[in-house]
Amino acid sequence: MKPYVYFLGIGGIGMSALARWFQANGHQVSGYDKTATPLTEALTAEGIAIHYTDAVESIPAVVRDNREQTLVVLTPAIPKDHQEWAWLRAQGYDIRKRSQVLGVLTEGRPTLAVAGTHGKTTTSSMLAHLLHHAGLPVGAFLGGISVNLGSNLLLPEEIKKGATETAEAEMSANDHQLAAKQTPIVVEADEYDRSFLTLHPDVAIITSTDADHLDIYGDKDALVESFRQFARQIKPGGTLLLNHTADASVADAVGPEVRVIHYGLTKKQETELYSSTITAEGHQFHFDLHSPLGNVPDLQLAVPGYHNVENMLAAACVAQLQGIGAAALQAAVAAYRGVKRRFEFIVTATSGTGSRVYVDDYAHHPREIDAFLRSLRALYPGKRLRVVFQPHLFTRTRDFLAGFAESLSLADEVVLLDIYPARELPLPGITSALLLELITAPVKSLQTKEQVLAAAQTDDSFDVLATVGAGDIDQLVPRLRNILDIRWNGAEA
Repeated sequence: MKPYVYFLGIGGIGMSALARWFQANGHQVSGYDKTATPLTEALTAEGIAIHYTDAVESIPAVVRDNREQTLVVLTPAIPKDHQEWAWLRAQGYDIRKRSQVLGVLTEGRPTLAVAGTHGKTTTSSMLAHLLHHAGLPVGAFLGGISVNLGSNLLLPEEIKKGATETAEAEMSANDHQLAAKQTPIVVEADEYDRSFLTLHPDVAIITSTDADHLDIYGDKDALVESFRQFARQIKPGGTLLLNHTADASVADAVGPEVRVIHYGLTKKQETELYSSTITAEGHQFHFDLHSPLGNVPDLQLAVPGYHNVENMLAAACVAQLQGIGAAALQAAVAAYRGVKRRFEFIVTATSGTGSRVYVDDYAHHPREIDAFLRSLRALYPGKRLRVVFQPHLFTRTRDFLAGFAESLSLADEVVLLDIYPARELPLPGITSALLLELITAPVKSLQTKEQVLAAAQTDDSFDVLATVGAGDIDQLVPRLRNILDIRWNGAEA
């Protein structure tokens, strides 16, 4: 592998995990991103040079002077007219997509891949946590910041040990190769741009095949075919865990030596993996696991939501496949604390104003929003729910307009921010105002971020506040935290 690695779009959640992996392996890492974020600031603090101006002269000299020794890693979010990308192409640099690099890094290692149009970040973080908590050597590339791990990357032990000269002396090259072959890697397998087709997993979870990314696929049939191709790439002797809501044809695509386990929240005709006796107590969900690899009673999950119980079923079954027993599984599930911006409790009222809560979630697809809001309703029955939502992408808003309106209408009040464009240019007529017209919540409005903050200073007409979306709505979270913690609890967060 080349000594210099340069990232175009280093601040992305998947890109930053790769950057950290290369940094830990002794490569000189640098990169570009459009804007500074807490994630890029963390990478800078870890010794990675990052700049925010798209200019060839901003590329570090060591990259410009060492073409043959430099690997350039590219995210699909980089626009086609990007100046640095154009120069690097013209100069003949080795440029690879993030997914291609991930495929190379996992080659030769047992790979546990989690795919699905939603649920994959939470499920992959659950799986990495369960194996790590149980003491199994494991590495992980995650699409979110695990609260337990404090990172989107879990380094395999042989890399951690190889980071010091003393430990390196204790392990021969053969030791490292043997450890690499035996250490499983948990990977979030992204369907966007068909990225997951660079992976050949030993075990795969597919959480959902709902229509999404139609700007890439055109229609749902093409999306499902991509999942079928992913399933075909599971190695002989491997296992596919398939959510019962996913397209049934995916199971037909696997090879004859691949085991298929269907799973779902409750027992259905086709499900072999399911839960029972589900109860909600405070923020915790209690349930029993029914698995073809052995039942486990009284699991306690501190991250609420019926969808999260379902995600944990798949993660727990894969942990069983890796040899984790019932007692270790019970302890690991109880210790799981979730992923940043996935049903994350930001502020809870502790005195004076009654029961109030502020929750943040990354949901950006109608089915995700529906699951999130229904779980909030179950946790806080009868409470007045205000949702602040930022639509993500013009194409997604256009393609799922009715679904967004239906799911958001579960709230008592909906506040819409402008559509977050990400990699897209505006589409004529596709606006938040168009979505607002279809929402049937009793109270609804269009607001700016500053208006949302101003309302939080004085407005007491809600019991539960939720910020929802995948764009830059997360910039509101620390400011809302401070406002509401002062108002509700009388002290700064």
